[in-house]
Amino acid sequence: MIEYARSLVGRAIEYYTCFMSYSSQDHVFAERLYIDLQAKGVRCWFAPHDMKTGDIIRDRIDQSIRLYDKLLLVLSQHSVQSKWVRFEVEAALDKECEGKPPVLFPVRLDDAVLNSSTSWAAHIQRSRHITDFSQWKQHDDYQRALTRLLRHLQPDTTVSFSPQSASQSEKLKDYY
Repeated sequence: MIEYARSLVGRAIEYYTCFMSYSSQDHVFAERLYIDLQAKGVRCWFAPHDMKTGDIIRDRIDQSIRLYDKLLLVLSQHSVQSKWVRFEVEAALDKECEGKPPVLFPVRLDDAVLNSSTSWAAHIQRSRHITDFSQWKQHDDYQRALTRLLRHLQPDTTVSFSPQSASQSEKLKDYY
Protein backbone atom coordinates (compact mmCIF):
# COMPACT_ATOMS: atom_id res chain seq x y z
CA MET A 1 0.00 0.00 0.00
CA ILE A 2 2.83 2.39 0.79
CA GLU A 3 4.28 1.70 -2.66
CA TYR A 4 0.87 2.49 -4.13
CA ALA A 5 0.73 5.79 -2.25
CA ARG A 6 4.22 6.72 -3.42
CA SER A 7 3.24 5.99 -7.02
CA LEU A 8 0.51 8.62 -6.72
CA VAL A 9 2.81 11.48 -5.73
CA GLY A 10 2.35 14.27 -8.25
CA ARG A 11 -0.53 12.51 -10.02
CA ALA A 12 -4.05 13.83 -10.05
CA ILE A 13 -6.69 11.86 -8.18
CA GLU A 14 -9.12 10.93 -10.91
CA TYR A 15 -12.00 9.43 -8.89
CA TYR A 16 -13.33 9.39 -5.35
CA THR A 17 -12.82 6.13 -3.45
CA CYS A 18 -15.99 4.15 -2.73
CA PHE A 19 -17.42 1.80 -0.16
CA MET A 20 -20.05 -0.40 -1.85
CA SER A 21 -23.25 -0.98 0.12
CA TYR A 22 -25.67 -3.55 -1.27
CA SER A 23 -27.87 -6.48 -0.33
CA SER A 24 -26.24 -9.89 -0.73
CA GLN A 25 -29.20 -10.74 -2.97
CA ASP A 26 -27.84 -8.15 -5.44
CA HIS A 27 -24.36 -9.67 -5.44
CA VAL A 28 -24.26 -10.39 -9.19
CA PHE A 29 -24.83 -6.71 -10.03
CA ALA A 30 -22.57 -5.47 -7.22
CA GLU A 31 -19.68 -7.67 -8.31
CA ARG A 32 -20.05 -6.62 -11.95
CA LEU A 33 -20.07 -2.95 -10.92
CA TYR A 34 -17.09 -3.49 -8.61
CA ILE A 35 -15.04 -5.14 -11.37
CA ASP A 36 -15.91 -2.39 -13.86
CA LEU A 37 -15.15 0.41 -11.41
CA GLN A 38 -11.82 -1.14 -10.46
CA ALA A 39 -10.95 -1.53 -14.16
CA LYS A 40 -11.64 2.19 -14.66
CA GLY A 41 -9.42 3.16 -11.72
CA VAL A 42 -12.03 3.65 -9.00
CA ARG A 43 -10.81 2.17 -5.71
CA CYS A 44 -13.67 0.34 -4.02
CA TRP A 45 -14.21 -1.52 -0.77
CA PHE A 46 -16.16 -4.67 -1.59
CA ALA A 47 -17.03 -7.01 1.29
CA PRO A 48 -16.32 -10.38 -0.38
CA HIS A 49 -12.82 -9.20 -1.32
CA ASP A 50 -11.94 -6.84 1.52
CA MET A 51 -13.19 -8.52 4.71
CA LYS A 52 -10.46 -10.38 6.57
CA THR A 53 -10.98 -13.56 8.55
CA GLY A 54 -11.77 -12.62 12.11
CA ASP A 55 -12.88 -9.06 11.35
CA ILE A 56 -15.70 -7.81 13.55
CA ILE A 57 -18.12 -7.09 10.74
CA ARG A 58 -19.88 -4.03 12.10
CA ASP A 59 -16.65 -2.37 13.27
CA ARG A 60 -14.89 -3.13 9.98
CA ILE A 61 -17.76 -1.70 7.93
CA ASP A 62 -17.97 1.43 10.08
CA GLN A 63 -14.21 2.01 9.78
CA SER A 64 -14.31 1.50 6.02
CA ILE A 65 -17.22 3.90 5.55
CA ARG A 66 -15.29 6.55 7.46
CA LEU A 67 -12.13 5.87 5.44
CA TYR A 68 -13.56 5.97 1.91
CA ASP A 69 -14.78 9.16 0.21
CA LYS A 70 -18.19 7.93 -0.91
CA LEU A 71 -20.72 5.25 -0.08
CA LEU A 72 -21.96 3.77 -3.35
CA LEU A 73 -25.44 2.64 -2.34
CA VAL A 74 -27.10 -0.03 -4.50
CA LEU A 75 -30.84 0.40 -4.00
CA SER A 76 -33.23 -2.45 -4.79
CA GLN A 77 -36.24 -4.22 -3.37
CA HIS A 78 -33.75 -6.27 -1.33
CA SER A 79 -31.54 -3.47 -0.02
CA VAL A 80 -34.39 -1.24 1.17
CA GLN A 81 -35.36 -4.10 3.51
CA SER A 82 -31.80 -4.85 4.67
CA LYS A 83 -30.78 -3.94 8.22
CA TRP A 84 -27.10 -3.98 7.18
CA VAL A 85 -27.71 -1.53 4.35
CA ARG A 86 -29.68 0.70 6.73
CA PHE A 87 -26.75 0.65 9.18
CA GLU A 88 -24.33 1.57 6.38
CA VAL A 89 -26.55 4.43 5.20
CA GLU A 90 -26.85 5.75 8.76
CA ALA A 91 -23.05 5.65 9.14
CA ALA A 92 -22.65 7.60 5.89
CA LEU A 93 -25.25 10.17 6.97
CA ASP A 94 -23.42 10.53 10.31
CA LYS A 95 -20.24 11.21 8.35
CA GLU A 96 -22.06 13.96 6.42
CA CYS A 97 -23.34 15.45 9.69
CA GLU A 98 -19.71 15.79 10.80
CA GLY A 99 -19.30 18.44 8.12
CA LYS A 100 -18.08 16.16 5.34
CA PRO A 101 -19.24 16.80 1.77
CA PRO A 102 -22.04 14.54 0.48
CA VAL A 103 -21.07 10.90 0.94
CA LEU A 104 -24.01 8.92 -0.47
CA PHE A 105 -23.94 8.03 -4.16
CA PRO A 106 -27.16 6.06 -4.70
CA VAL A 107 -27.85 3.88 -7.74
CA ARG A 108 -31.05 1.92 -8.22
CA LEU A 109 -31.77 -1.46 -9.77
CA ASP A 110 -35.54 -1.18 -9.64
CA ASP A 111 -38.28 1.20 -8.47
CA ALA A 112 -38.40 -0.03 -4.86
CA VAL A 113 -36.75 3.11 -3.44
CA LEU A 114 -39.24 5.29 -5.33
CA ASN A 115 -42.15 3.60 -3.58
CA SER A 116 -40.59 2.71 -0.23
CA SER A 117 -42.12 3.80 3.06
CA THR A 118 -38.91 2.86 4.90
CA SER A 119 -37.80 6.15 6.44
CA TRP A 120 -34.14 6.11 5.33
CA ALA A 121 -35.02 5.00 1.78
CA ALA A 122 -37.77 7.62 1.48
CA HIS A 123 -35.31 10.27 2.71
CA ILE A 124 -32.79 9.29 0.02
CA GLN A 125 -35.48 9.28 -2.65
CA ARG A 126 -36.56 12.80 -1.66
CA SER A 127 -33.12 14.31 -1.17
CA ARG A 128 -30.70 12.68 -3.64
CA HIS A 129 -30.25 12.21 -7.35
CA ILE A 130 -30.26 8.45 -7.94
CA THR A 131 -28.47 6.99 -10.98
CA ASP A 132 -30.70 4.53 -12.82
CA PHE A 133 -29.19 1.08 -13.38
CA SER A 134 -32.61 -0.61 -13.71
CA GLN A 135 -31.69 -1.90 -17.17
CA TRP A 136 -28.28 -3.17 -16.05
CA LYS A 137 -28.75 -6.52 -17.78
CA GLN A 138 -28.82 -4.72 -21.14
CA HIS A 139 -25.21 -4.07 -22.16
CA ASP A 140 -25.69 -0.63 -23.75
CA ASP A 141 -27.94 0.66 -20.95
CA TYR A 142 -25.48 -0.58 -18.32
CA GLN A 143 -22.55 1.10 -20.10
CA ARG A 144 -24.44 4.41 -20.30
CA ALA A 145 -25.29 4.29 -16.58
CA LEU A 146 -21.69 3.31 -15.73
CA THR A 147 -20.33 6.22 -17.77
CA ARG A 148 -22.69 8.59 -15.96
CA LEU A 149 -21.67 7.19 -12.57
CA LEU A 150 -17.97 7.52 -13.41
CA ARG A 151 -18.51 11.14 -14.37
CA HIS A 152 -20.20 11.75 -10.99
CA LEU A 153 -17.37 10.02 -9.14
CA GLN A 154 -14.85 12.53 -10.43
CA PRO A 155 -14.00 15.29 -7.98
CA ASP A 156 -15.17 18.72 -9.13
CA THR A 157 -11.64 19.99 -8.79
CA THR A 158 -8.75 17.67 -9.43
CA VAL A 159 -6.70 17.26 -6.27
CA SER A 160 -3.03 16.42 -6.52
CA PHE A 161 -1.83 13.70 -4.18
CA SER A 162 1.09 14.88 -2.10
CA PRO A 163 3.23 13.35 0.64
CA GLN A 164 1.27 15.41 3.19
CA SER A 165 -1.88 13.46 2.30
CA ALA A 166 -0.05 10.17 2.71
CA SER A 167 -1.51 9.85 6.22
CA GLN A 168 -4.77 8.80 4.56
CA SER A 169 -2.84 6.14 2.65
CA GLU A 170 -1.22 4.99 5.88
CA LYS A 171 -4.72 4.37 7.25
CA LEU A 172 -5.68 2.50 4.07
CA LYS A 173 -2.73 0.08 4.24
CA ASP A 174 -4.29 -1.78 7.16
CA TYR A 175 -7.35 -2.52 5.09
CA TYR A 176 -5.67 -4.12 2.06
